[in-house]
Amino acid sequence: MMAPDILTIGIAGGSGSGKSTLVDSLMEHFGEDICILHHDNYYRAHDDLTYEERCGLNYDHPDAFETALMTEQLELLRKGRPIRCPVYDFTVHNRSNEILDVFPGKVILVEGILIFTEPALTCQMDIKVFVDTDADIRLGRRVLRDTKERGRSIQSVVDQWENTVKPMHELYVEPSKKNADIVVPQGGRNSVALDLLIGRIRSHLDHAVS
Repeated sequence: MMAPDILTIGIAGGSGSGKSTLVDSLMEHFGEDICILHHDNYYRAHDDLTYEERCGLNYDHPDAFETALMTEQLELLRKGRPIRCPVYDFTVHNRSNEILDVFPGKVILVEGILIFTEPALTCQMDIKVFVDTDADIRLGRRVLRDTKERGRSIQSVVDQWENTVKPMHELYVEPSKKNADIVVPQGGRNSVALDLLIGRIRSHLDHAVS
């Protein structure tokens, strides 16, 4: 049985589309009323592989994720129960030993590039938002992020984009847009879409209190 008064919002879109910007903006407005599940934390562990072998894996295919675990843990949160979420370390391309304790909020945000490709996960979302941004802008953002935050070279980022990110986006991410309730153009800085989501969440929170 689901806990009452919990609103679940899925935020999907291509790599570098602005999903994190949208999530951060909602967090600024509602703080502790929101908890977040990042699909990236559910990348599969590959302790059996060397670092070089892990670098060659396709991280943009649905099979790269342990989505079944994410689905189970989202269901627990929606029942009002805390979870122990895995944590992924992008600097070594492997799941870390850290565990993140996540407590259910009145609003649950589920974020990731491929969250709309798995029906068992998608059906748990009350609102599904797809952040839509041009490929050239997404590539530029990805280069900046991966070189600054993950210590990667520009060439390695571009190679991965051409070999896996772009083809997997066209094969899986873009088609999943049809499952969205709302498509947000211009990335996560679309103020009209942000205001609509803020209004919907505020209405939900007011109803939960009354």
